[in-house]
Amino acid sequence: MQWRCAHKTFDLKMPIIMGILNVTPDSFSDGGLYQDIDDALAHAQDMVEQGASIIDVGGESTRPGSDPVTPDEEWDRIAEVVRRLVQEDICVSVDTRHASVAKRALAAGASIINDVSGFRDPAMVEVLRESDAGLVVMHMQGEPKTMQIDPQYDDVVTEVRDFLRTRAQALEAAGIDRERICLDPGPGFGKTARQTIDLLRNLHEIIRLGYPVMVAVSRKSFIGSAYGIENPLDRDEASATEALMACELGALVVRTHNVAATVEALKGLRPYVLLGLGSNVALVGQPGEEQEAKIAQINQAIGQLCLLPDSQIVDIAGFYESKPAYYEDQEDFVNTVVLLRSGLPPKELLGYLHAIENSLGRVRSLENGPRTIDIDILDYQLYAYETNDLVLPHPRVAERDFVVKPLLELLPHHVLADGTPVDSVPESQRLGHASPIAAPINNEGSKDGSKDDPKDTSTR
Repeated sequence: MQWRCAHKTFDLKMPIIMGILNVTPDSFSDGGLYQDIDDALAHAQDMVEQGASIIDVGGESTRPGSDPVTPDEEWDRIAEVVRRLVQEDICVSVDTRHASVAKRALAAGASIINDVSGFRDPAMVEVLRESDAGLVVMHMQGEPKTMQIDPQYDDVVTEVRDFLRTRAQALEAAGIDRERICLDPGPGFGKTARQTIDLLRNLHEIIRLGYPVMVAVSRKSFIGSAYGIENPLDRDEASATEALMACELGALVVRTHNVAATVEALKGLRPYVLLGLGSNVALVGQPGEEQEAKIAQINQAIGQLCLLPDSQIVDIAGFYESKPAYYEDQEDFVNTVVLLRSGLPPKELLGYLHAIENSLGRVRSLENGPRTIDIDILDYQLYAYETNDLVLPHPRVAERDFVVKPLLELLPHHVLADGTPVDSVPESQRLGHASPIAAPINNEGSKDGSKDDPKDTSTR
């Protein structure tokens, strides 16, 4: 996935960091620290040296209860800082909800506009439509002054996801290319601590929309509530932990006050692995219930995947029924794709997968023949190689309809580790035509959120 931001294109094979630079007197944790231009520039340079790829400059506090400032006052605060950072060839984002400020910032060389109001202002959309800058589209219920006064949702995950989808589609309809758009679910903006945690623990719902997703949790009040840390300046370690968990769920941009702490935390990020699961031999079940029995066997395999060491399931596609692809004289299959984070090296992981297959009665007497369970490594992040035992990515991913459809349900527009787009083969030319058995898992319905432990990473 790429994020195009004017003259800069970010290849998001790994998460990138956006350092926060507030040149305001009243931001919630660093207000007044960087109003002096030299102090602001020095801090920005420090963040770049520590690993920030972008500096996000803000001239209006949008903390809960904050009063708005005029666009002219906002621009006066940030103008010289933006110009000087651009002169230093630093990628500058400007955190503003005012079209006139955005227009001035882009003219001064800023590459990204980060709008907490989600580009709901048509004038803001027009400014970005006439540029090639990147956009950060954030969800916020209400306005900063009142947003934390009893925010209400029937289902915070669904409502935030649907808002972001609608805004992104509207921006594309206005002529803004999809690769310029990044989504921010807005933790802490018009959300209680509980609602924010529910949203973050189900971040994969936002990932499924197919755009880069930002995690912007740094020093926010929900962290103080969840971890028992009253002073915002003491929340950097917990913020970095939350950022790591969000990146494991698929976030690709991290907005943070403390770049060094975040860089250190992200060293613990495990590669993602995509696994293809299929079954067409039902060991149990009555006539007419074969499909349910095949699903049950796949679920047994998924249960064993949950026990893999140093690994965690992030998301699971819906179930698909597919026609046999190569050896056609056999029963229809049931298939799905699992997205996993794992610290296991590919060959070691393969050994565990074979053990799961064996435990569920896998027979290998006929190539591409009937099987109780089949688990293939489809793609392993950053690995593209071939040995006698294992080829990565799987060489037949793009030609298999029963793999492509569930995989793209989880990661739209996904590109394999060797650079091959998953949808590179037209559907009409794919083998093993697949049809969804039911509505995709986690796409609709109730959300169970996270457990009481704020560090719990459970998804639905």
